[in-house]
Amino acid sequence: MDSFLANWTPRLLSVLRIVAGFMFMMHGVQKWLGFPTPPANPVTLMSLSGVAGLMELVGGALLILGLFTRPVAFLLSGEMAFAYFIAHAPQGFWPLQNRGESAVLYCFVFLYLSAAGGGSWSLDRWLRGR
Repeated sequence: MDSFLANWTPRLLSVLRIVAGFMFMMHGVQKWLGFPTPPANPVTLMSLSGVAGLMELVGGALLILGLFTRPVAFLLSGEMAFAYFIAHAPQGFWPLQNRGESAVLYCFVFLYLSAAGGGSWSLDRWLRGR
């Protein structure tokens, strides 16, 4: 059983990266493309929301592909830490209270990906093997 799990660990790391990247990218898609629902307030590029949406859109797409996984995940982890302390923490101490649990979870998933890399199903690995 241990060898089975050991063989699947890099693949499941890729699955985590792909799913997290897709879910994160959807925030940018909503902000910039208004899909599946338009944002509450329109965004402009030179606003915090606009820059965050661009990072979510492009960074999420790069994570899905597994391209530049480590530096992109590190930047997105920082974005989520920043978002938590700017938007959520002032509303209360506990993440469940201040509605910041997803920001905290994204922050640490991305921090993990910045250390672990993209896994076996990533363009980073494919390019490294060439």
